[in-house]
Order: sequence, then C-alpha cells, then structure tokens
Amino acid sequence: MTNQNVVLIPEEQQAAMKMAASKKKLNVINGGAKISSWVDSMRASSPPRISISPSLTEEEKSWALQHPSALSMFDKIVEASKGKKIVMFLDYDGTLSPIVKNPERAFMSDAMRSTVKSLAQCFPTAIVSGRCRDKVYNFVQLAELYYAGSHGMDIKGPEKGSKYIKGDAKGILFQPAAKFLPMIDEVYKTLVYETKSTRGAMVEHNKFCLSVHYRCVDEKNWDLVAQQVKSVLKEYPKLKLTQGRKVLEIRPTIKWDKGKALEFLLKALGYANRRDVFSVYIGDDRTDEDAFKILKARGQGFGILVSKCPKDTSASYSLQEPTEVMTFLQKLVDWKLQTLRGQAML
Repeated sequence: MTNQNVVLIPEEQQAAMKMAASKKKLNVINGGAKISSWVDSMRASSPPRISISPSLTEEEKSWALQHPSALSMFDKIVEASKGKKIVMFLDYDGTLSPIVKNPERAFMSDAMRSTVKSLAQCFPTAIVSGRCRDKVYNFVQLAELYYAGSHGMDIKGPEKGSKYIKGDAKGILFQPAAKFLPMIDEVYKTLVYETKSTRGAMVEHNKFCLSVHYRCVDEKNWDLVAQQVKSVLKEYPKLKLTQGRKVLEIRPTIKWDKGKALEFLLKALGYANRRDVFSVYIGDDRTDEDAFKILKARGQGFGILVSKCPKDTSASYSLQEPTEVMTFLQKLVDWKLQTLRGQAML
C-alpha cells in the first residue's frame, strides 16, 4: 500500500478544522437556537463602553437623568444620610480596580487603597465580590475591612484594626456553601480540560464558585465557550450558570447572592432592623443588582452603578469609572471628618 494520497496538514490548520467541525456538530445537536440565545445574552452583558455625552440618544440622556452622577448629587446624598449610621459596601473589579484582560492583574492603585483605608476609619466597610475572598484580600490588603467573597458565600469579619467589630461580627466566618467545595473542585478541573482548546478562555477558581472568562476569546467562538460550559454543567444539577461582564459564572443553587450577603453583614453589625442606618452599595456588574434591589426594597440606602453606558439597573445613582469612585469615597471621608470637627467645636 502506498501513501501517495495522504496529504499532510499543518497542526494549526488541523486545530482550526477540528474547532469548526466541533462548532458545526454542536449547532446540529442544539439546532443552533439555544446556544445562539446564550451568545446574544453574552453580548448583552458586555456592552461597549461609551461615555454619556450630549451626542447620545434621547433614551440615553433619559437614563443619565434617572441615574445621575453620585458626584453631582453628593450634597443630596449626605443630606439624606444625616442622623444615620452609614455602612459602605464595595464591589472590587470595575469598582475599586479597572477591568483588565488578565483577572490576575486587577490591581488597585495605592491612592485607592489609601482612600478605602480612610473610609473604613469613618464607616463600617465591606468588600463584596465574586472573587475568592483570599484573592480579594491579597489585592486590597486592608485588615480592617469585612470581606464577602464568592458572591457572598464566604464572609469574614476583621479580627482587629476596626472599631466596628461588635457582637456577632467579631471573628465572623460564614460559608453557607461549604458542602459544595468537592463538587466545585471537580467541575473546575473538567472545565479547564474542556476549554483548553479555545484560545483566550480562562477558568478562575473562586473557592465556592467558578468564573469562565471569555474577554480574550474571539467573539466568533463565544458560542463554543457557552456550549463547553453548558455541556459540563448538565451533569451537575446542583450548580447554576449566571452571567457577568464577559464572564460565565458557576455557582451552587442555594438561595444566596450579594444581596443576601449585604443583609447578613447588616445583621452581624447589629443594624438589620434599625431605621437609622444608611447603606451605600457601589458596584458595576449584573451580580451587584441583587444588592441594589435589597437596598431599594428596604429603603435603607441606595446603590451606585459604575458604568459608562446605560444599563437596566436598580441603582439610584451612577459613576463612570473607578477614578470617580475614589473621588466619591474621598468626598465622603472629607465630609465625615468635617462633621466630626464641627461637633467637637460645639
């Protein structure tokens, strides 16, 4: 037998052909419709970033009026908080640090860290993130804060360095999804294996949840990422799939989210049923909406959405980027210190 009909194909071309065949097969199996709807949803959760300006449509201008800048409305905000105890809740990525291609390099600036440290000296302050709690702590490096990682499924209070440690908040460690750890570890390994052929895809282990980042994946391959994730999760009915900004998130099906974490922390601080508490939650992602909705329903404060483009949100105010967040936080600190100085002079 001769090999005269054998054609040697370069490895890169072979990989491209396999990916194309895989995508074709997936579309045939799913009729293309189900995955297509997921890709549409992925695009919707990752809108292009544009600045709000007079050149935008009437609808976009209307959004800016409905969710005005927290900086321009600062006096109104502090007026509403007078006579109340302010509690601060902050998302991390896109709020305290800029969104970056590599999530491992989402560093906050020294200026932001200094501002957050000053904030925590004035008000009880918590970081509420989808990230693993230990990762967020390594980024922030402030021992006096409360940290709620994995979308609030891993909550820890400061052991020292905060005057706001009291009651149940002292040495607090709350992990409502602890029994899911072995399952999360197993799914992580499977997802890493399934997505390794998709250039740019990255699976991040956040202890009680997983994040599949597709920020660096060519948009034409988003449907492949969606299918890879969904094909793994169909074997794990106790896990659910949600979306953030250019990320697919896998979480336990327990009824717990950033809003529940906010309520838990208020209770731990002894503020749950008090009318003299004013909570401010600042976040930029779809997962922060759970906290915005809780505050809106309780009438105990408000949410601030960090975004350069109009989005459906339950937040009352907006800020465009982390630098504006830092400015707003510093204004709060300055206002608090000025108020304390004024009281000392009476």
